[in-house]
Amino acid sequence: MNEPRTVTVPTLDHGDVTVPEPDWCTGHGPFPEHRADLTHYGLEHRLTYNGAELFRLMLAQTPLAERASREVCGYVEQAGYTGSLDQGGLYDLAAALDAAADQLRAFADQHAALLAGGAQ
Repeated sequence: MNEPRTVTVPTLDHGDVTVPEPDWCTGHGPFPEHRADLTHYGLEHRLTYNGAELFRLMLAQTPLAERASREVCGYVEQAGYTGSLDQGGLYDLAAALDAAADQLRAFADQHAALLAGGAQ
């Protein structure tokens, strides 16, 4: 049996911290200043409209959080898209949002399957 993967991350408040790393984790971004902020991030999905980013979506887990959930969740960032659209553009944006909603539902299904499989 394989040993669980671990990662060691430097923090300002606890020095180097070693934690189990889920198989889906693709990295940690900038190193956290505090141990409670250490976050595992999964593959990033970008939901777009005419090439402009609307949302970013990824799995995330903050295993040492003190005030937030430590569970695996879907992390969503809303982009700062702005635009002046004519009627056709508004319909196109609505269609892109429908497609984004479909992608969000598919991501939620994958998240449920990952959790049902006993992932960390």
